[in-house]
Amino acid sequence: MDGERLQKVLAAAGVGSRRVCDQLIADGRVTVDGKVAVLGTRVDPQTAVIHVDGTRIPTRAGHVVLALHKPRGVASAMTDQKGLPCVGDYVADRPERVFHVGRLDVDTEGLLLLTNDGELANRIAHPSHGVSKTYVATVGGRVDPGLRARLRKPVQLDDGPVTVDASRIVAVEDERSVVEVSLHEGRNRIVRRLFDALGHPVQRLVRTQVGPVRLRGLGPGELREVTGKELQALYTQVGL
Repeated sequence: MDGERLQKVLAAAGVGSRRVCDQLIADGRVTVDGKVAVLGTRVDPQTAVIHVDGTRIPTRAGHVVLALHKPRGVASAMTDQKGLPCVGDYVADRPERVFHVGRLDVDTEGLLLLTNDGELANRIAHPSHGVSKTYVATVGGRVDPGLRARLRKPVQLDDGPVTVDASRIVAVEDERSVVEVSLHEGRNRIVRRLFDALGHPVQRLVRTQVGPVRLRGLGPGELREVTGKELQALYTQVGL
């Protein structure tokens, strides 16, 4: 028979033991290509779209997602023609050929995803899929409590309005403040331009989260592979 036994594929993907996966299938909690699976189902892990309780279980061998803490001063490019260090330098020894998902400008640090899954990258980057990105901005000046009310409404920029999904004032001092914002837009330097429009220019900007993937203690220049429930949540959020 063609394909591999479904419970074996699920177990290899880290869902649980084969016995646990057998029970999930028997309980009708597993779908393959949109149809409820039954015991004895065989699949091609390279092409099958498998969900457990609505959560996507990535099974395609060779696909990888990496989380990099891009340092300030590093270009979001796999190679750079201007002599700057670039994110490609941090994955030069990886066996897979990965590429960055979206960009962070040179002066912005924080979480940048890299992958060799083109469809996943497109969906993360495109605003229509609503993948929120969270930033912590250190801005000039003392922000007032009314800032959050202003951020609940679209802020007009020169290329159109920007809408913030969520915001939080982290700290307020006389000469600077720290504000966390989440948004799913990806226009060039969008967060910096947002705070410029609000009269609080950005002094430091760190991206801390993309969808369900968090920076999670990575130091500048450090890299980790996104796996397990975090990877499953990422695929599920973009509808793959």
